[in-house]
Amino acid sequence: MRLSGLIIGAVLLAALSGLLYWSNKREKEKEGKPVTSADAPKILDLKEDNLTRVEIAKQGEKPLVIEKAPENQWKLTSPEALPADQDAVRSVVSTVTSLDSNRLIEEKAEDLAGYGLDSPSVEVNIGKKEGQGAKLLIGDETPTGGSFFAKLANDPRVFTIASWNKTSLEKSPWDLRDKRMLTFDSDKLTRLRLTAKKQTIEIGKNAQNEWQILEPRPMRADGGNVEQLISRLRDAKMDSNPTAEEEKKAAAAFARAEPVASVRVSDAAGAQELEVRKTKDNDYYARSTVVGGIHKITSFVGEGVDKGLADLRNKKLFDFGWNDPTRIEFRDGDQTAVYEKSGDNWTRGGKQMDSATVRELIDKLRDLAATEFPDKGFTPPAAIEAKVTWEDGKRTEKALISKSGDKYYAIRENEPSVYELGASSVEQLQQAAKDIKEPEAKKDEKKPS
Repeated sequence: MRLSGLIIGAVLLAALSGLLYWSNKREKEKEGKPVTSADAPKILDLKEDNLTRVEIAKQGEKPLVIEKAPENQWKLTSPEALPADQDAVRSVVSTVTSLDSNRLIEEKAEDLAGYGLDSPSVEVNIGKKEGQGAKLLIGDETPTGGSFFAKLANDPRVFTIASWNKTSLEKSPWDLRDKRMLTFDSDKLTRLRLTAKKQTIEIGKNAQNEWQILEPRPMRADGGNVEQLISRLRDAKMDSNPTAEEEKKAAAAFARAEPVASVRVSDAAGAQELEVRKTKDNDYYARSTVVGGIHKITSFVGEGVDKGLADLRNKKLFDFGWNDPTRIEFRDGDQTAVYEKSGDNWTRGGKQMDSATVRELIDKLRDLAATEFPDKGFTPPAAIEAKVTWEDGKRTEKALISKSGDKYYAIRENEPSVYELGASSVEQLQQAAKDIKEPEAKKDEKKPS
């Protein structure tokens, strides 16, 4: 009796092994063949503009729901209401709007249990403005791996989909939430107030839409460095999804840490603030008026907001671009020259000049930059004057340079700031002005004999 039972068991085991072998063999044979559109039809083909809601339900978890707000922005509404990371959400939306199958497995599946679709691991409900919504079911992994069985709730067909499609849908609220600590619109930013290095600096836009320092007193800002500061503020993000215990530790660390910077930014939607502190272990923590709690941030951001007035001031004496000037008035001592641009040529007193030598003068003017910003030093009369005109005469810049001992000081017209200049840069400017000449006459080409 025992022997016959063993024999029956062995036969059943062999039969099951054979079935599994042929099933795997069949899958591998299919994988070796080219897939046609008939073998792998598209499962979902929707338009993002028509979507209003996506609900992703995983077994044993509360559904994750994203909904489109009236302003056409996605937001998280479940398991809790949170602002959404639009790029992360669009990745999910992209998957459900255009879902390809790897292969059509069965036209009319009667037994869904064999595919794990009777109790799917993932269900995706899609709501639309127009037309009937859709419901996607994802079941077990295929025997050969790399794919999962899937079907639409109202479609008898069973497909396989690439495993990355399932992965792209299995997102947590943390994966899809907006992790930014400041959510200002960079294009609409109008004011920035920074307190760091024991001083407060306020920066705003001038009539030319350029950044200008307003406090502690009006002065030119280094637009590149201001934009870099704004970029660091945009990069301020929560670095992890903290537990309740980790939140307590972060709050305690922030309370003990030294203040680094406090920033207030204003755009069309209003003002937002960020406070950054640094611990003795060189960890940076921040709190914001946009999100609750204390969050650890990267040193890249922490160091990036630790800026003083010297970091944000424009050290260049002139703002014009290399190709901007159309007229240059230059005086060195009692030598004065006026150069005007016509097309690609430069002239002086109606005579054409060698353009390369004029461009060298332009280069040296643009190279002039402050090594220091002393409270005083410029003493009239100016030894050197330079005035540059561009934008069809709409914009001009004029600077005066004086020498005191072996140092050079400059001021810009209608500005109180004093620029201390490097002696070599001024001497190179003077030499470039002396080197401007008329173009060399072209030698007659020799005629062949």
